[in-house]
Amino acid sequence: MSNKILTWKDVIHFAVNGNLSPDKRVEKPEQEWEKILTSEQFRITRLKGTERAHSGSLCSIHDAGKYNCVCCNTPLFDSTIKFNSGTGWPSFTQPIKENAIKYEKDVSYGMVRVEVMCNTCDAHLGHVFPDGPEPSGLRYCINSESMTLQKE
Repeated sequence: MSNKILTWKDVIHFAVNGNLSPDKRVEKPEQEWEKILTSEQFRITRLKGTERAHSGSLCSIHDAGKYNCVCCNTPLFDSTIKFNSGTGWPSFTQPIKENAIKYEKDVSYGMVRVEVMCNTCDAHLGHVFPDGPEPSGLRYCINSESMTLQKE
């Protein structure tokens, strides 16, 4: 994990001023993503969908491991920073590395939110909110379908 604890101020800075460079990039045409992902994974990660609250397979799992992007297998979150937010989606307080996540302002549905994506392949993961536990105060609210759990 990164040494620096990201805060809401950092998230807003990235969303407004641009993101850190990823360690690598993975780019594929949409047709190729459709072939390698399930229809639900494709709808969520490539079309910016969301799964119903409490429906995701990773919601209630608390096994040790890394949560990787379902599209490109980039490590995104660690099980040690997962917490039960009660929202119905897997929630984390920090990304595994400062440059693992891409942030963009999202004004859909009449709300202003910060969308989080895989910084490697631009897969939609979910959103981040400033109502998480200390020390970061962040809650990364992530769709189960956008990740795989690589157990330790």
